Amino acid sequence: MTKTARRTALIVAMCIATGMWAQTTTPSAVAPPATSSAQSDENKPAHLSERERAAQELKQQEKQRIFGIIPNFNTTDNQNAAPLSPGQKFHLMFKSAVDPFQFVASGLSAGLNQADNNFPGYGQGAQGYAKRFGAAYADQFDGLLWGNAILPILLHEDPRYFRKGKGSFKKRFFYAISTTVITRNDNGTRGPNYANVLGNLISGGISNAYYPATDRGLGLTFQNAFTVTAEGAIGSIFTEFWPDINRHLPHRHRTQTETREPVSQ
Repeated sequence: MTKTARRTALIVAMCIATGMWAQTTTPSAVAPPATSSAQSDENKPAHLSERERAAQELKQQEKQRIFGIIPNFNTTDNQNAAPLSPGQKFHLMFKSAVDPFQFVASGLSAGLNQADNNFPGYGQGAQGYAKRFGAAYADQFDGLLWGNAILPILLHEDPRYFRKGKGSFKKRFFYAISTTVITRNDNGTRGPNYANVLGNLISGGISNAYYPATDRGLGLTFQNAFTVTAEGAIGSIFTEFWPDINRHLPHRHRTQTETREPVSQ
């Protein structure tokens, strides 16, 4: 089992053990408020600008979590979502980067690397673990910074995952994988995902500044870039099919209308 697979299995096992099931909320899943045909024009909402519409959609995205724990802020079901402004791209990146789960994931990754004695230059014990933890989090933060904020702003690319949500398993599977190299631009067209590819290479190169001297070099750059790319592809597949998986999971938290028998009069 690879490091990525073990890390994923450990995270899923932790979520199952805590029993924290929750329905992922997506913008398309939010029911619009009921309206009346007799509603006056004064009570109807004013026309929103693209930036205002994007801000509303982001508020919904920021509620999205897988298993009720794992942030899923960068996903939208809305194929006609408003383009994000530079400030909104930075906001989305930063919210993902500082989410508590990122620190949990970095801690798990550091633990696995220490158990396997990867990057032995860090040593063992608490000091070795702290260095591995810092490196793991720095990898995540750099990847998000360059791949989800700086480069998407400069290249006018949308850093979000636009979930297909329908079609055959095969089409959705390959669509999810393709998003690592193909993305949506701010103008609505699709093109090469330069931000993701270049962002992974840049963050891989930056990692040479804090990994042990014996592990630095071109090999580390491409190793980290490939690892992040592979993890991104796996994450896209899971994100694409998560709502389908979630519908078949036993949810512990139900509303009263779902769990309570109607009281006979």
